Amino acid sequence: MLTGLLLVVLAPARLVRAAEPEPSPAPAAAAPFVIPPDINGLKTIVPPPASPRPIRIALYDGPGSGDSGIDNVEERARQLPGAEITRLTPAQVAGEELKGRFDVIVFSGGSGSKQGAAIGEAGRAKVREFVRNGGGYLGVCAGAYLACANYDWSLAILDARTVSSKWRRGRAFLDLRVDSAGRELFGTVEQPFKVRYNNGPVIKPMGREDIPDYSTVATFLTEVAENGTPAGVQTGSPAMALGSFGQGRVFVSSPHPENTPGLENIIPRALLWAAGEPTD
Repeated sequence: MLTGLLLVVLAPARLVRAAEPEPSPAPAAAAPFVIPPDINGLKTIVPPPASPRPIRIALYDGPGSGDSGIDNVEERARQLPGAEITRLTPAQVAGEELKGRFDVIVFSGGSGSKQGAAIGEAGRAKVREFVRNGGGYLGVCAGAYLACANYDWSLAILDARTVSSKWRRGRAFLDLRVDSAGRELFGTVEQPFKVRYNNGPVIKPMGREDIPDYSTVATFLTEVAENGTPAGVQTGSPAMALGSFGQGRVFVSSPHPENTPGLENIIPRALLWAAGEPTD
């Protein structure tokens, strides 16, 4: 029985060039963002079940992904017993065979446009092929931007687009609720929980007929709208979502559960799901 916050939340495709300016990291001069250890009342979602096999994870490590974001995601991934984690450079993403070697590829926070540019057209095609043929994809913040379908540098493996060209919404702890897909993935959630947010994408359906519709895993209940960004568009929109692309699975998170106290088990559970393993 769950006793605390549960998670939450929570094709060859034609790329569409968007007019939006590319997302990029928050200003370097921004003040440190303090994360209270009791932000979620010292409650936590339940740990993931034991996997019947070691999960083989490729973690992108290159331009567009900050060291702390990569380290935080890797730390969460290592909660899966026996997990095999390999960091890949842009050249390795573009030049090495991913299928058969990995179960899931992960892109962490930073800048989605820089990640897409670093791996190049060849790397983007390689990641799409990997997912289409049954691989899993997990994207956090920048990695979620990268999965969308409305940028010429994105992967177009999720039928989603950003709702506004103004992306620098700010940093905050926002409230989320778990939706039906999130309950299937993480179990019953008794109350909303808080998660660290830092300029992640606010998405809506793209309407591509060649990509299956996504399902909302968790929904934003509150929002931040600084720097002239539109108010009222984040509340009620997906905070985490999952979808399919060919034979593969795609999980994205706009906010950062990987270093939000109490939510440490979200990434491990999402990795299991993306790898096609049971999460209940």
